[in-house]
Amino acid sequence: MNKPQHVPVLLEASLEYLNVRPGGVVVDATLGLGGHSSEIAKRLGPTGKLICFDRDPEAMAKAKVRLEEVAAELGSEMPEVVFEPRAFSEAADAIKPGSIDGLLADFGVSSLQLDEAHRGFSFRSDGPLDMRMDTRSGETAEQVVNQEDENELADLIYEFGEERRSRRIARAIVRARPISTTAELAQVISVAAPSMKGDKIHPATRTFQALRIRVNNELGEIETLLQSAPSLLKPGGRLVLISFHSLEDRRVKDSFRELHRDKTFEVLTKKPVVAEEQEQLRNPRSRSAKLRAAEKV
Repeated sequence: MNKPQHVPVLLEASLEYLNVRPGGVVVDATLGLGGHSSEIAKRLGPTGKLICFDRDPEAMAKAKVRLEEVAAELGSEMPEVVFEPRAFSEAADAIKPGSIDGLLADFGVSSLQLDEAHRGFSFRSDGPLDMRMDTRSGETAEQVVNQEDENELADLIYEFGEERRSRRIARAIVRARPISTTAELAQVISVAAPSMKGDKIHPATRTFQALRIRVNNELGEIETLLQSAPSLLKPGGRLVLISFHSLEDRRVKDSFRELHRDKTFEVLTKKPVVAEEQEQLRNPRSRSAKLRAAEKV
């Protein structure tokens, strides 16, 4: 009952496109709660190596427990596992060029982050406005909400949340300051920009997304990984990336197009792979997931 309820998104497609082989070296750039890594480990064998990155210390601790259970199950067949408790943008600092067979990154927020109220990622339960993936440093969402200039706040909600009513929301936030909890912020947004006919999401969803992206520099992290990851792969190595909104997917798509144009990579997914209906019913979070994969020539 105490175990986190974590379902890895597009698991079968991830494993298929990674093409994990015994003895290979694979990077899970977004370890999360270890769902993808657990299955990758089972395919690498005793001579394989799994390198796991995550800047969230809570997630890393729970994933280690999960992988210890996998090790107990596999015994002598367990591959070497290396944990890197840092952002995936630092992958090039930890991995030699041309040394890995595959790299997987799932850019979504983990179920741990969404479900734990004290992390402040979600308005589904009240908690402090934190939103930091690495709780050890950096500015919180509360600081952004209460200290940002109104125009800058509106711009970031528009740019990172793709929220058309950003100016109205920013104005309401500034008038309601100080705001210290997720419930307070969600209420301010709901009053300022209530749901319109046909809306399928809560009126605060896009603003919360924008704040999370800003606090964690998510798009900057992704761009750094897209620049460094290709050089880390061996010829024939696979890059498998899962995005959850258009800002992420656009960057992945553009990067793959550039790699293909340079004739350094073959794009394996002409269109992004999406979850089938059964997975979407089982795991609603998978509805917005898009997987793209490419192989180094």
